[in-house]
Amino acid sequence: MEKTSLANRRDFLKKSGMALTGTALLPQTMFPTFNNWDTVKNVKINAHLWVYASKFPPNWDCSPILDTVFSDLSYAGIEGLELMEANLRHDNSVGNLNNLIDKFNLPVSGSSYGVGFNMWDETQHKAILNDIKIVVPRLGMVNGNTFGISVGGTDHLKTEKELDAQAKILLKIREICTDNGIEANLHNHTYEVENNMHDLKGTLERIPDFKLGPDLNWLIRAGIDPVKFINTYGKQIVYLHIRDQYTDGVWTEYVGQGNTDFPAIAEALKKQRFNGQAAIELAYPNDFTANDPLRENWQKSRNYVKKTFGW
Repeated sequence: MEKTSLANRRDFLKKSGMALTGTALLPQTMFPTFNNWDTVKNVKINAHLWVYASKFPPNWDCSPILDTVFSDLSYAGIEGLELMEANLRHDNSVGNLNNLIDKFNLPVSGSSYGVGFNMWDETQHKAILNDIKIVVPRLGMVNGNTFGISVGGTDHLKTEKELDAQAKILLKIREICTDNGIEANLHNHTYEVENNMHDLKGTLERIPDFKLGPDLNWLIRAGIDPVKFINTYGKQIVYLHIRDQYTDGVWTEYVGQGNTDFPAIAEALKKQRFNGQAAIELAYPNDFTANDPLRENWQKSRNYVKKTFGW
């Protein structure tokens, strides 16, 4: 598999038309929606900004258009913005973000982290920690409270030594997050959960109580049933990424347009009494032109999540 989460994203953007099937890809009309969950406790619906960042390779830093990002999400009724670490590396990032938060009355919920780094490689630990000591405090200064960590992929099954190194730095990152009032979670792409979840299971064997922030679509693309995953790990899931696709694997313009079995996922989360946060994440293939303005697709996605999950 890809050597970094950066490569992983790139590969799937290029191959998003690949044929994929999964137990969570069924016609949505076959299932009821769940509009009234007696167990839901104010699940906050955020948006991850990947669809904007994808236009800024190779560092994926969409800071120059954050005004547009905030404007679109505010229009769509999104409750929080999930950044990427590149947005927090600028010396003026805290001031700029706080100005946008005030201007659009849209808070920063947190940030994803891990593009370009391999946490299993101990030779990178010093650079990672130096970066974490910049990014995490700045995230705290804009009142973000979630931190979704991607550990980095390899072209082989990670060895026990590599998994040990990965766990070692994850513990250090979690400690820094806690010191800044931020909850760290493990965010997956495909490489953490393919091969019978070798990577994720290896981490959890070493740090059983680490919180999880699964991306439901990447689970499907790795051949993992998200309902089964939720039933197995639901008690430690604090964050979710929600994205949709058609049966052939092509990503949709908005959530609810494709064949992902979100009602079954919603029911599984209900049974687990999920009360963390969730982020809608849109992703389009290269050279894709949407039929509707992006802010309209955000709004359609937000409305679908409210109808189907009750959030």
